[in-house]
Amino acid sequence: MFNYTFHWHQALRALPQMLEGALVTLQIALLSMAIGLACALLLTLMRLSGSRVLRGVAKTWVEVARNTPALFQIYMAHFGLGSFGIHLSPYTALLVGIAFNNAGYLAENFRGALKAIPDTQTRAGRSLGMSALQAFRLIVLPQMLRIAFLPITNQMVWAILMTSLGVTVGMNTDLAGITQELNARTFRTFEFFALAAAIYYLIAKVVTLGARLIAWRMFRY
Repeated sequence: MFNYTFHWHQALRALPQMLEGALVTLQIALLSMAIGLACALLLTLMRLSGSRVLRGVAKTWVEVARNTPALFQIYMAHFGLGSFGIHLSPYTALLVGIAFNNAGYLAENFRGALKAIPDTQTRAGRSLGMSALQAFRLIVLPQMLRIAFLPITNQMVWAILMTSLGVTVGMNTDLAGITQELNARTFRTFEFFALAAAIYYLIAKVVTLGARLIAWRMFRY
């Protein structure tokens, strides 16, 4: 028989603490996206290079990132590197794991965006006296980012949700970690995790709506 008694007042009293954790969650997601974007651009250039070694390294990164669980990647950053004497804090391991995952997916998104840009545009830039790097930076890169903008937004939302995996490596200052600690103290599982889910949902919706507004302002022409 359903005889559970809800105690929402405990969860609401802890809301300021949970919102502080949400700021840490957003911070990790933003940092991991910034690092992931930089790495993804580098991986994209490596895949375009004439070096088989660089292409192989980039392809391996993308394959591992996209075809293994994000949890394993975070575990490898925290526990795996520890086996070699490289000890990362839960915060750093979570950041590294998510950034590694982001870079793999974003690099593949960039590769698809590049395929959508005709080679004639690069040739036109070269005919105007641009170097290959200038043609890529001034002509190809802006179009690539425009095509990949919405997938980047989706990856940002995914990065926010991936931060919840930090509890598995001892992360206790983000939203998921604080929620887990509050739950362990009060045993009000439904109330705390329902409230945390609502906060995650609101963050994701704000990011999505903000990205749509940015896309409308930047790409309407």
